[in-house]
Amino acid sequence: MRGIAALSPSKHFNATPQTNPKTQPIQSNNNHFSPKPNKPSFPSFSTTPSKTPIPIPTPPLVVVGSANADIYVEIERLPKEGETISAAHSQTLAGGKGANQAVCGGKLSYPTYFVGQVGQDAHGKLVTEALEGGGVHLDYVNTVSAAPTGHAVVMLQSDGQNSIIIVGGANMSCWPDCMSDDDLELVRSAGIVLLQREIPDFVNVQVAKAAKTAGVPVILDAGGVDAPIPSELLNFVDILSPNESELARLTGMPTESFEQISRAVIKCHEMVSSETTTNLDHPNLLSTRDVYIQGVKQVLVKLGAKGSALFIEGEEPIKQPIISAPRVLDTTGAGDTFTAAFAVALVEGKSKTECLRFAAAAASLCVQVMGAIPSMPDRKSVLNLLQSL
Repeated sequence: MRGIAALSPSKHFNATPQTNPKTQPIQSNNNHFSPKPNKPSFPSFSTTPSKTPIPIPTPPLVVVGSANADIYVEIERLPKEGETISAAHSQTLAGGKGANQAVCGGKLSYPTYFVGQVGQDAHGKLVTEALEGGGVHLDYVNTVSAAPTGHAVVMLQSDGQNSIIIVGGANMSCWPDCMSDDDLELVRSAGIVLLQREIPDFVNVQVAKAAKTAGVPVILDAGGVDAPIPSELLNFVDILSPNESELARLTGMPTESFEQISRAVIKCHEMVSSETTTNLDHPNLLSTRDVYIQGVKQVLVKLGAKGSALFIEGEEPIKQPIISAPRVLDTTGAGDTFTAAFAVALVEGKSKTECLRFAAAAASLCVQVMGAIPSMPDRKSVLNLLQSL
């Protein structure tokens, strides 16, 4: 996505990490969430994965999701059907929506854990080294032997736009039917949890449910599997974060104008899910019924060059223009940067307006660097950009 949201310029944003966010609750209105007080402490970072609990004061950002090796091919344009074209250059970099968001949190100097899976291959080593280099806690990264590390082919065009094909690998297989007690305890101890849809829905459901029952806010990035979000998952999500096209697919509604986007968001607030059931009298017959669920009360929509908007049910949306980048080299990972930076600012107790602005600055820096994980900005760079506006 080329453009990411911003607020009107101001030099008063202060995103220094709080010593203990538990004593500084997230600002909220009706239908907003706040972190659960008195959270238990959680394990500390170790370069050698270990799950020995060592008390530290700040509830972490916990990202549960995918880790990929992104295979970049630089092309002038996408090939037509039946056509073969040459790439000017190719390289392999660490990525995946979950790993991207985790590294973003780590580079923004917030304690961040990643829960995910890689294979026993060179791509797995590439990803784990990138996570560690980004300051992410590796205690809950699982290496599996039955599947390769997930990877993606990123077709990067000369204008910075991209098209991506994902191979799930370890991201979509080898997960246990039930998450371990250690993994779920980390989730319950979090300050905020980030999920995406590049891992199985049943994993996201378990994580979101554990977070919700512990009072931990959950953000679901809608990117990943192009399929309806299960109602069981939506019931445990506090903020849904799609881009325009994802919002259109999820709701079946057009999203070409802000008015259309607003109507689609209302459908997210009042979500109806279709469920297929078996006719007990005639087992070979299937029937479909509508299942009414709670819906998502907050929807954070990434609008590309038009910025972004946060919709909170019953309130006026917070609309944000972009923070323009002097050059756009690669938009891969910009949406992940935006979502993760928003989450970091939110768990630090910033207002929703400040969160959007902080996220906008981070994403503006991201698009100026090639690759997903390599392009994640550090906190100092984000604050310097905000101060320069």
